[in-house]
Amino acid sequence: MRTLRLTLCVAAAALVAACSSSDEKQIQEWMAEVKASMKPTTQPVPEPKEFSPYVYEGRGSVDPFDPQKIVMAVARQQQARVSASAIKPDLERRRETLEGFPLDQIRMVGMMRQGGANVALLETNGATHLVRVGNYVGQNFGLITRISETEVQLKEIVQDAAGEWVERPAKLELQEAAARQPQGSKR
Repeated sequence: MRTLRLTLCVAAAALVAACSSSDEKQIQEWMAEVKASMKPTTQPVPEPKEFSPYVYEGRGSVDPFDPQKIVMAVARQQQARVSASAIKPDLERRRETLEGFPLDQIRMVGMMRQGGANVALLETNGATHLVRVGNYVGQNFGLITRISETEVQLKEIVQDAAGEWVERPAKLELQEAAARQPQGSKR
């Protein structure tokens, strides 16, 4: 049994060795044939475009690097900084009651004349307050500059993106009676 196995293994190895050389030769012939039939296709390289430089004629135009322009721009920036630094809130003054509320929580509910001057009636959290020109309202140092029958005009002082103090106009408009009336109550 052992010899039979050994004989079969030797015969199989001989067959494999005999077949492999012809198969390998066929594969090599096929590859050579395919290689000969394949020709790479390339596109022709386009002709380079002729370069024509741009001729700059700077005569008669404004020189962007004129020293006088730079001096004027720097002076404008310094002047803007000085005027911006002049605007700042008075942090030492005593704060008024309505400065504790944001403007969107304060409503103008009326106006009356008192002593020859307009006085506004402002309401917040159910309480009504009398304010005059010169009073402060809101959390952004809002100074009342004008009171009319329909609105209170303010000048707020806020910080911009650069951290500089700037003035910003704001106003509180008179609210309609229907909008002020609490739900469920009748007059």
